[in-house]
Amino acid sequence: MLAETLAAIRPADPRALAEARAHSDRLTKPRGSLGVLEEVAIRLAGAAGSCPPPLPSPAALAIFAADHGVHAQGVTPWPQEVTVQMVANFLAGGAVANAFAAQAGASVTVVDVGVAADLDPAPGLEIRKIGYGTADLSRGPAMTVEQATAAVEAGIAVAASLVSSGARCLITGDMGIANTTASAALVAAFTGRDPADVTGRGTGIDDATLEHKIAVIRRALHVNALTPAQPTPVPSVSAPPTAGGLAEAGGGDGAALDVLAKVGGFEHAAIAGFILGGAACRVPVILDGVIAGAAALAAAGLAPAVLDHCVAGHRSAEPGHRIALEHLGLRPIMDLEMRLGEGTGGLLAHPVVCAAVRVMHEVATFDSAGVSEKPR
Repeated sequence: MLAETLAAIRPADPRALAEARAHSDRLTKPRGSLGVLEEVAIRLAGAAGSCPPPLPSPAALAIFAADHGVHAQGVTPWPQEVTVQMVANFLAGGAVANAFAAQAGASVTVVDVGVAADLDPAPGLEIRKIGYGTADLSRGPAMTVEQATAAVEAGIAVAASLVSSGARCLITGDMGIANTTASAALVAAFTGRDPADVTGRGTGIDDATLEHKIAVIRRALHVNALTPAQPTPVPSVSAPPTAGGLAEAGGGDGAALDVLAKVGGFEHAAIAGFILGGAACRVPVILDGVIAGAAALAAAGLAPAVLDHCVAGHRSAEPGHRIALEHLGLRPIMDLEMRLGEGTGGLLAHPVVCAAVRVMHEVATFDSAGVSEKPR
């Protein structure tokens, strides 16, 4: 499944990009007056291969939930049971993500890819469990490569299912106590930045816990032979990948998957697959915060062209998210100093993305409206 998905991902269509830029310039507004919105609309046209691009609605949020063995190192004061408790909260409709999803008209699907408990079947819940939480990444690999691959493929399957059910935009969500520790480790490994630069306070830890968290991440990179000074590159977009396995399909020597297995979480791997799956279907993916940013680094390592299908919904208050977005070359739509996760930033950005595309569909051109254009 992974190789087939990588083979299906194509970079932005240059013809559609050119048409979208030209069309945007003919609309009844000064050129560039809509700022980032114009960039978003043009980006989605290139990803879809058509101008104007399809309206990215309805949207579907997938919240991937998993636990982390590194929780045992005391990187957060929150008990691990909160993961399964929040899953129940999502399913009951009581979380912030539920409120924002209702505002955006988005569906909510919760996916268990690694919660450290058995969950009862429930409407809106998919059980795709790879394991009962990852191993402690500070003592060795968090996952085997086989587990990481299975988690990636779980995310691909969820994306394909939501698209086949009618979703025209995918939004990443996450839940997992201690997952900002794994996120910081991934960002450090992929970007080459020092752990102190990419590690934040997560759920609101104090100074002593933050220093301990940074030390745990340093130890994780060391024991897993991931030297921050030697980043794992995100290749530039080039020719479309072929269907001949990871090395031929854009994954190089599998370095991105190896990093993901060593210091990632089951939800990071699944979100990476979710992003890849959306890109393969030519459906835009709105990324949430630092967990999604870390997952996007892995996804881009496997298939560079996947970035042409992504929109950064917001910039998290977590420092690693800013660094991840800069490394990926993605410009966030919003900066509200949020750090909740769950997909909340992506959900808030969705109406803005829809508005950007609606301009391309509904705003008249200078010629059709009979409006005089500024002399060029």
